[in-house]
Amino acid sequence: MKVFISADIEGTTLTTHWEQTRTLTDVRAREHCRQMTDEVRAACEGAIAAGASEIVVKDAHGKGINIDPTGLPECVQLIRNWTGDPLSMAYGCDESFDAAMFIGYHSAAGRCGNPLSHTETTLTTSVRLNGLVCSEFLLYSWACARMGVPTVLLAGDKMLTEDSRGLHPRLKTVAVKDGFGAMIRCLHPKVACDRIRQAAREALQQDLTGACPALPEHFVLEVSYKEHKNAVLHSAYPGCTLTDDLSLRYETDDYTDLLRCGQFIL
Repeated sequence: MKVFISADIEGTTLTTHWEQTRTLTDVRAREHCRQMTDEVRAACEGAIAAGASEIVVKDAHGKGINIDPTGLPECVQLIRNWTGDPLSMAYGCDESFDAAMFIGYHSAAGRCGNPLSHTETTLTTSVRLNGLVCSEFLLYSWACARMGVPTVLLAGDKMLTEDSRGLHPRLKTVAVKDGFGAMIRCLHPKVACDRIRQAAREALQQDLTGACPALPEHFVLEVSYKEHKNAVLHSAYPGCTLTDDLSLRYETDDYTDLLRCGQFIL
């Protein structure tokens, strides 16, 4: 069994303030890199217990060099840094994988379930895809689905897990923290890892027949910015149109085109 894992940091159990995510410049981020590594390792251990023999992990936060590779099982291959490919946080996934997992993910822009809620950029107040609140999880789990790879596990904040349950037929979720305003109520780091490990094993032990959702035939991305200057700036991307002073819209039948657009306007 071959498993792909994408990992972020704002949805790990302890992370609360932006400085804790600045892993290259702030010493306060070090413990959060350790927890990110621990939660990914727990997912890997659960996958191995379920029969996974090959695991590829995309370090998908910031500069992409947050996870300690020595803290992962030896069968894991780690993708660090970025290529600029539209797959972005799902880079490394392809049709050869049996399942995908997302660890440390966070609520979408404008959602109150995490003090660090955002979708790619922090410049927006709302991002919607085909009318759905659009998180990074939605963007990149649909990217995996486009390749026929079912997403079976999501670990992150409670609001994201609740917003995302209907996206994938066999999705298991682990809420490691719950936020409101600037506050989080988080699980003990060990408890979070224990729950991720168990959920990963259970997710892969399911019958995954029909686990990959059919994507829409047409995609509409709607983005609202905090400042009108950003709406005007990003409306210059081919195919984008301003819908009001703060918002723009992009439509396409090609999901790769949508992801490519997102690299420029989000």
